[in-house]
Amino acid sequence: MSTLLRTTEVSPADRADYWRAAASKSFVDLSFSVPEPVKFCGEIITECIGDVTVSRVTAGAHTAERTERHIARAHDDGYYKLSMPVRGYVLISQDGREAPLLPGDLAIYDTSRPYHVSFDDTCRMLVLMFPHRDLRLSQRAMGDLTARRVSGRQGIGGLIAPLLVNLVSQIEELGAFTVPRLADNLVDLLTTLYAEQLGEAARPTDAMQVLLQKIKSFIGAHLDDADLTPDVIASACHVSTGYLHKLFRASGTSVGRFIRDRRLEQCRRDLLDPGQGGTAVSAIGAHWGFLDAAHFSRTFKATYGVSPREYRLSRDSFGHVEMAATADRAAPGR
Repeated sequence: MSTLLRTTEVSPADRADYWRAAASKSFVDLSFSVPEPVKFCGEIITECIGDVTVSRVTAGAHTAERTERHIARAHDDGYYKLSMPVRGYVLISQDGREAPLLPGDLAIYDTSRPYHVSFDDTCRMLVLMFPHRDLRLSQRAMGDLTARRVSGRQGIGGLIAPLLVNLVSQIEELGAFTVPRLADNLVDLLTTLYAEQLGEAARPTDAMQVLLQKIKSFIGAHLDDADLTPDVIASACHVSTGYLHKLFRASGTSVGRFIRDRRLEQCRRDLLDPGQGGTAVSAIGAHWGFLDAAHFSRTFKATYGVSPREYRLSRDSFGHVEMAATADRAAPGR
């Protein structure tokens, strides 16, 4: 659902203060300087898509500043903001650099360090804001690329600019499944754009592997949670559900299949454990998330060739060591 904030909703004398509060609520805490407070008009339309905030900002002449004091009061790890004017002129300053932006130009900046944004006159701008981790590039390296103008008319910038425009203009018409995927694709393109500028084309892949391993570790620690779902995993690991699925597809599997295989492996080990000889087969399955005994039996047999009960009985017939070796060869992913 979109959030709409307009200065016309308050009296002219209160508009500058209202704008400061509205912009800080939509983005991060900021200070503002408005040359003509009584005449000032502004509007922000914001849509939150998972971790990504997509905004349309229309405002008269003013400046916005993120200071060390604002940053010291922040309760987050910081965000990147990507801005692109579609009308008017914007100047973004950070890290000793200035990015003068005309319609279609792009620039990225970091909310964990001071920055300054200046609007000379009435301007309309699109803003994408997302956590540092989503860019999957070294924050230290990105410090060399903040407040640098990128043309939205050529190269990868030429892909990003129209995608951002179309995403914002059609966000209410697109389905709930499509929009998050497009937002993820847009951030992926930004990763590619800035990795190319850094000359670190391999870095995104490395970062993705680190993130994937972190997610797998979380899954492993919560395998016995029957409510372990992609949404729960994505939220706990600070990624969108769409991006979670993308990570697993890139590794040749799916989130559901990975969880199922890991749970089956835990069931197999428990069935081999003499200390759990008195535990019912169905109880072992239920402990690892297979609440339907019949489904557990079918799934186990499809993977290991025998039912869980037969597997446990064959342990005694063929010996623990031999059975374990056979199962290891048949285990998922082997």
